[in-house]
Amino acid sequence: MNELIQESKVAAFVEHLPQTMLAIDKELVSKAIATIKTTDFPTTRTEAWKYTRLARIAAISTANQTAREGKNLSREDIHSSYQITKDGLTFVFENGVFRSDLSSGEFPAGATIKPLTGCTKEELAIVGKSLTLENEVFNAMNTAYAVDGMYISIQDKAIIDAPIQLIHLITGKNTVSNLRNIIQIGKFAKAEIMQSYFALDAEASFTNVVTEVIVAENAHLTINKLQYEEEGNYHISTEQVDQAKDSTFTINTMSLNGTLVRNNLNIEVNGVNCMTNLHGAYVLKSNQHVDNHTIVDHKQPHCESNELYKGVMDEKSTGVFNGKVFVRKDAQKINAFQSNGNVLLSDDASINSKPELEIYADDVKCSHGSTTGQLDEEAVFYLRARGISEKSARHLMVSAFIEDVVTKIENEAFLNYTHSLLKERFGWDF
Repeated sequence: MNELIQESKVAAFVEHLPQTMLAIDKELVSKAIATIKTTDFPTTRTEAWKYTRLARIAAISTANQTAREGKNLSREDIHSSYQITKDGLTFVFENGVFRSDLSSGEFPAGATIKPLTGCTKEELAIVGKSLTLENEVFNAMNTAYAVDGMYISIQDKAIIDAPIQLIHLITGKNTVSNLRNIIQIGKFAKAEIMQSYFALDAEASFTNVVTEVIVAENAHLTINKLQYEEEGNYHISTEQVDQAKDSTFTINTMSLNGTLVRNNLNIEVNGVNCMTNLHGAYVLKSNQHVDNHTIVDHKQPHCESNELYKGVMDEKSTGVFNGKVFVRKDAQKINAFQSNGNVLLSDDASINSKPELEIYADDVKCSHGSTTGQLDEEAVFYLRARGISEKSARHLMVSAFIEDVVTKIENEAFLNYTHSLLKERFGWDF
């Protein structure tokens, strides 16, 4: 596999992809293209990708994409199958292309919401300002080849009560979808955004999404993210977040389907008195692989971060968790907590877990931990002794284990939708 990756140059991979037509700074695009020309796909020799093999992504033939025309979908199709909540606004993308015919045509007072293809150069001036391109080939690929994405700007003091839903569908064979999102939350503003990813008649397709987030002073932003692309499809997601003072940022990531999923979550806590919450659940079977890489960088004092990720691996699936918390020299009075728990339901399933703390301040409260185990057979026996079948007993224990993370979701519609997918895919009852 490593040999295949080394022989497969990124430049050849993107050869048939259309270069971005977005009003992104030309110098930034040129820098991204230079990175692509001089950087290969990461291998397992690359520390950040040590447990994730990318040969199957590198082998996608982008010259033979079958998804040229949009699917014949109706608003009712979106409403019945993919819309998580009936309240709020819904914006749909297919293979990275905005579908205005399936999306809301208006936005609430205090918010500007539109596809990136409709943005001016001035509106997109912030693109890539804090995003690393050097040696980050997927960020570079997205910058140079993004087709579209969503621009969300919430004005100062605006309270957006209804969630903003972004639905992305991947369709066709060998489809590569580069999607870029920009989210700005003004001072003292509040909003919730749902990002959901689904596959529709897709095969050997790849979603590469970058979301840049700016959370201003005293702002509150929650992102609920659901990954439910079918097996046989691949997904790499990067969130780059900038937090100003007194702000609160929360992200809940539910990874429930897809052959290979990688989540890169980079939080730069640039202000004092910030609250940062990262919650994630990954539930896998077959040969699925989910890799969560998180960085919380505390640069200012009097902040708190909470990180809780839990995974359940069955059959031959594999999970990866690599979470790192930085506490810089001047960032005193920091409370940072990090926990990763895993349950292996099969002897062939595996997890690679590496929570890390890198602390340069001396007045902090920080902890991290990781646990991996199997179901308690005594507890299974206890439930069976009370008339519950062995299968139901195991399902009950696993669902209770993962529920610690799922219940961090405050949006009831998103919570219920997640429960329904877990029941559909794994047979769990809640």
